Amino acid sequence: MAPLEALLFDLDGTLIDSMPLHHESWRLWHAQQRLPFDEAGFFAATAGRTNAEILADLFPQRSEAECGQMAEAKEALYRELAATRLTLVAGALELLAAAAARGLACAICTAAPTGNIRVAFERFGLGDLVQTVTSPADRVHGGAPDAHLRGKPHPDIFLEAARRLAVDPARCLVFEDAPLGVEAARRAGMRALALTTTLPATAFAACSNLVGVAADLRSFDLDTLVDRWPGPGPGPGHGHDHGFGPDLTPHDTARERSCAKAPLP
Repeated sequence: MAPLEALLFDLDGTLIDSMPLHHESWRLWHAQQRLPFDEAGFFAATAGRTNAEILADLFPQRSEAECGQMAEAKEALYRELAATRLTLVAGALELLAAAAARGLACAICTAAPTGNIRVAFERFGLGDLVQTVTSPADRVHGGAPDAHLRGKPHPDIFLEAARRLAVDPARCLVFEDAPLGVEAARRAGMRALALTTTLPATAFAACSNLVGVAADLRSFDLDTLVDRWPGPGPGPGHGHDHGFGPDLTPHDTARERSCAKAPLP
């Protein structure tokens, strides 16, 4: 099988511990709009999606411009909080450094708005640790001038990162904190490792392309994973054989099925 050549990271909830701040900013935004807010249902349904997609579903009668204004108001609340309170997910910088030492390419693939990406990069220097960043703000390579990459669960931002890195999708490992992101990786033909920084491990039980589930990025033996990639399908009791640390839970292949029912593109 093809060796592992690239690590593709989601940003929010994967490299940066931003989800509590996003939750707080969405709560504040709903309160300002005097709208009811089902917190658990909202975040389970929207993790990994762009604000434009979220707000278009919430307000189908509103114009694209109006949704854009609402999205910017919400993100302004987030950036105000993040400027002083944003932190990294444990092990993020160490894993990026280990990847560089192994000669692995790295990318950040995120639905975050450009301003939010800038806040994280300015606080932690993440832009110096990856080779490329892809998001729905990017235009489709070779597409129409107004064609942009779609948000997750579409595979666009992962496939574009692989294209820029000149790496076959099968040689990429995606790190994600949302089932929609893991599904986007599946559609891109990539394996994924899920983090439980945002949702519990049970939220990923239906995902067929997982190599494991982790609490954060500290319990990850990159050398072992690279040396044995992709190895036999992970099963109960065999997590350590795939480079997982003690906090990682291997995926049960007896339950393998897709995270979403949407067909492969």
